[in-house]
Amino acid sequence: MAGYPASFSAFYPSEGHQNRALSYLLRVMPSFFQLFAIILSKRRTLGLLLTCLFSLGLAHAARIKEVASIEGVRSNQLTGFGLVVGLDGTGDQTTQMPYTSQGLNNYLQQLGITLPAASVSQLQLKNVAAVLVTAQLPAFARPGQTLDVNVSSLGNSKSLKGGMLIATPLKGADGEVYALAQGNLIVGGAGAAAGGSKVQINHLSAGRVPDGAQVERSVPTPLQLGDSFNLGLNASDFQTARRVAQAINQKFGPGFARALDGRTVQVKAPSDANDRVSFVAEMEELPLESSIPSAKVVINARTGSIVLNQAVTLGPCAIAHGNLSVSISSTPVISQPSPLSPNGQTVVTEKANIQIKQEPGILIQVPAAPQLSDVVRALNALGATPQDLLAILQAIKAAGALNAELEVI
Repeated sequence: MAGYPASFSAFYPSEGHQNRALSYLLRVMPSFFQLFAIILSKRRTLGLLLTCLFSLGLAHAARIKEVASIEGVRSNQLTGFGLVVGLDGTGDQTTQMPYTSQGLNNYLQQLGITLPAASVSQLQLKNVAAVLVTAQLPAFARPGQTLDVNVSSLGNSKSLKGGMLIATPLKGADGEVYALAQGNLIVGGAGAAAGGSKVQINHLSAGRVPDGAQVERSVPTPLQLGDSFNLGLNASDFQTARRVAQAINQKFGPGFARALDGRTVQVKAPSDANDRVSFVAEMEELPLESSIPSAKVVINARTGSIVLNQAVTLGPCAIAHGNLSVSISSTPVISQPSPLSPNGQTVVTEKANIQIKQEPGILIQVPAAPQLSDVVRALNALGATPQDLLAILQAIKAAGALNAELEVI
């Protein structure tokens, strides 16, 4: 560090020493470090730069592939009825689940084994379980490729652990077979029972077979049909549709894309298959500045969860909310007959005691909240539980003070 001014040892020296140190740095340091030296010499500049960088981070630019997809290029759901064998006495009780015996009988007939009709209904199979097999056939899947399948019990099987799924055809919505599933199940649970006690971790009546299905038939897609294709937005929004069309036209030229409505954008594409794939790959990577979504509050009435997005605002209002609690207690009462009573019996009855308690509500004034953090702070000031907030938010919406769409799921 020889040759540097002595005053530069202080981080924020006097004005004169600061200017001389800055001049020295501008002569000897590269351009990157020159900018850093200017930032250090001016605290306001540092704060302004940090503010700009923070603003750039907030302006998240999503890609087109994250907000839209090509219409017709999608996955298809497959389902089938199957049997899981090799269970350790935890299969279906066939007397209560007759379709398990029928399914096994049909499978044996395909193998050339015919059982008498009388014996089919009398089968007691504790190591077989009837299951529903589901899979998802992705777009462009070709015969020979493998799929993961999910297996779920249809009957009263206690556990599918250690079982194997026998050959199960998987059909689409049109009734055609598109894949064939078979393999050993992986069940992510465990359980044990003895002496009337039972311990169980996770579900034992559902499992998964990785790469357990093989594609037998492909599904055609309309990607290569016509001179254009349509992009379908994940959510209807006119602003996003316009920005998608503008981003494509800015990259490939005017007239390549046009928004048909708030959810569909029509895009012209090359006729050659290889050129079209390259065009789609480049188009999906185009950056797209995401627009602010419409204000929405999602309420899950079953779990008490409340989710607000960043566009939710709250107008000034006053809220009075009092807790209402109902307690029910039951006390056993023993009624005995009189002494030496010939037909008397001792009877045990219950006496119920019901109490209703309502706490007085306090009127709380809630100020206007133009930002999400202000909305959260205002709702926390109420001190209400999530279940109480469900009723409060609905009342605020009815009063017109909540500027958001209220969705209850």
